[in-house]
Amino acid sequence: MIVKNSKPIFIILVLNFWFLCCCNTEAPSPRMGTLPTPPPGPRFCDPNNLGKHSYHFDPFEKNCIVYTCKAGHIDITHVRWNADYTRYLIKKTYETLMKKDKGFSFNITWEVSKHNIEFSYPENWDQLPQKYKERIAKEIAFEVGPYVTFNATIWHEIITWFGTHFAGFEPEFNSSFSWEDIYSNLLGIKLGVEAVKDSEHDYDTAMTLAIDRKLKELGVQPRHIAIHAAEKMRGKWFTGTILVDTIRRNMDIGLDDGFVTPVLVHGICDKAEPVPLAVPTIKTLSKYGFSMKHEIYPYEWERDKIFKVVYS
Repeated sequence: MIVKNSKPIFIILVLNFWFLCCCNTEAPSPRMGTLPTPPPGPRFCDPNNLGKHSYHFDPFEKNCIVYTCKAGHIDITHVRWNADYTRYLIKKTYETLMKKDKGFSFNITWEVSKHNIEFSYPENWDQLPQKYKERIAKEIAFEVGPYVTFNATIWHEIITWFGTHFAGFEPEFNSSFSWEDIYSNLLGIKLGVEAVKDSEHDYDTAMTLAIDRKLKELGVQPRHIAIHAAEKMRGKWFTGTILVDTIRRNMDIGLDDGFVTPVLVHGICDKAEPVPLAVPTIKTLSKYGFSMKHEIYPYEWERDKIFKVVYS
């Protein structure tokens, strides 16, 4: 993943934002996440009543915080959002490889950073039988989609850490690398792959079933337990109510061991052990003679702050 320096003008920002919010109908619908801290600010809900997942906007879809014994707090919004972008990028990757295009670009909804994906192909790609190319392209797409989505979510945490505001007023810094974010993102990526591979159900139904199944496996708790678990961490992991100051951050992105380990609240589930998730890889590319480059062109106003750190 490469972060590129760039000097955009304001009109590019405006047009880019308008395009990704209003015109890119292939991309997933936007969702607003929340912090895993008690009301009146963030939302907690009944984990048995999350509604049906919807790739496109559905007002009855529930997005909230739940608590699980083996994964701690989970932001369902982040789970859904990352699953949907995984599906989107799997499809984009497969189509690109089958057309032998150079690559593709995309923006995460509400973000103005531009992600460029570029592929190099093996010399014999054109000579391979169609069915063989389809199988290889699908195998690669199921690695590239999760990998690029995971990179994009990490970039989201980075730009919010440096002060990016998407609605112009909400304290995005307070949610950057919050203790449930990275794990929720990665869980959504894993479930998105499962849902796309589910040949018995349409995607939305498959995701609805996958979320319910995985939450039960992780030992999801009732709403009041999720709130209690958060309240126990007041003064330790966060302070405040409506305007929250996050103290506990989880910056585990798998660099040390290739896994993201969730943060559990002590005393909620006796003898519970965290369940780590493996971060996505793209080993299949080299197996078939491909290579890939993921470049990020940051158009946020805070980009200069980031470049001072990246290039220092």
